[in-house]
Amino acid sequence: MSFKKMSALLLVAMLAVGAFGCKKKEEAAAPEAAKPAGNTVKIGFLGALTGDVAMFGKPTLEGMKMAADEVNAAGGVLGKKIEIVEADNRGDKQEGASVTQKFISRDNVTAIVGDPTTGITKVAAPIAQKAGVVLLSAGATGPGVVEVGDYIFRDTLLDSIAIPACIEYFAKDLGFKKVAIVTSDNNDYSVGLSQTFRDAAAKVSSIKIVADEKVKDGDKDFSAQITNIKAKKPDVILFSGYYTEGALIMKEARKQGLKAPMFGGDGLFSPKFIELGGPAVEGSMSALGFSTEQASPATAKFIEAFKAKHNGELPGLFDAQGYDAVMLLVDSMKRANSVEAKTFKTALAQTKKFEGVSGTISMQANREPIKSPLSLLYVKDGKFVLRAKVPVKMD
Repeated sequence: MSFKKMSALLLVAMLAVGAFGCKKKEEAAAPEAAKPAGNTVKIGFLGALTGDVAMFGKPTLEGMKMAADEVNAAGGVLGKKIEIVEADNRGDKQEGASVTQKFISRDNVTAIVGDPTTGITKVAAPIAQKAGVVLLSAGATGPGVVEVGDYIFRDTLLDSIAIPACIEYFAKDLGFKKVAIVTSDNNDYSVGLSQTFRDAAAKVSSIKIVADEKVKDGDKDFSAQITNIKAKKPDVILFSGYYTEGALIMKEARKQGLKAPMFGGDGLFSPKFIELGGPAVEGSMSALGFSTEQASPATAKFIEAFKAKHNGELPGLFDAQGYDAVMLLVDSMKRANSVEAKTFKTALAQTKKFEGVSGTISMQANREPIKSPLSLLYVKDGKFVLRAKVPVKMD
């Protein structure tokens, strides 16, 4: 082989290796946010459509679609139609990360709404932040979400706001003094809510935590925890987890003759809680940012439109928060006069007293929402009904 031929072959080999190396680097690079193309603005739905937490995901998606339909019927946003891109993460953190990556790298979404749960939101948030895609959770209430970065938001009533308001109501209006805490310690949402309650209770001298028990999501037997709690004679049981374990805990409590009611966050707010718990969950309370009772004009309009679309069915918390999430994104795009995330995220961060169907929403400097009013619902005759609406200071 001649020297010239050998040199040519070496050059081809070097170029091939270089091209392969570049390709590998491109594959390893983090997904980047694409500029909205054409006549659509794509918004991804991140949530579960199957599995235990589909009770939160399905209504969130319903609300998002309803908002998109209304926006599109009115001409869209800045001349573009809203397109909801959906996928089922099955309530799994790894799948949540994969769906987030897919939304960004393949579907070219401008924003993502979700996940309704704190744990998956905390997995998805760093991916969205790195890619420059706005992520707005319509359900995550625990800590460690918006701290990820300036593309991360949520529109739900925060535990840090709801819990102090509830504790004040318990102490002044219900006369509760002794509280037993039950935490599902493999559930980020539960761990965060319990700690928020401990911190808030420490500031109210009349409230005393008399028991602090641990369980896990998926547990079936709570006899030992209830035996310990019963001995402390609490006025109320704070369970910071989800409805399945909550219902079983209350069945065990009633079996052992413990009469204290249960209190929790939006994780208890599900027809399944009542279905699984039956008479044992009568009197149980859930703190929410939404109620169909004593509705504002905006909420009343939403309720009637939802009923017309869903054969008379009333909307729930996650329907309302999914709807508000899309409307908040559209509102910020209009105020920014841009559908690019790097631009409208600033307008979203500056949102003040937005009249949502789940309440009035303002973003604080850290992109955390303040919502008013707080709705405290309780189970009466097999249904969740309003017990009190507690105003939240918006300034």
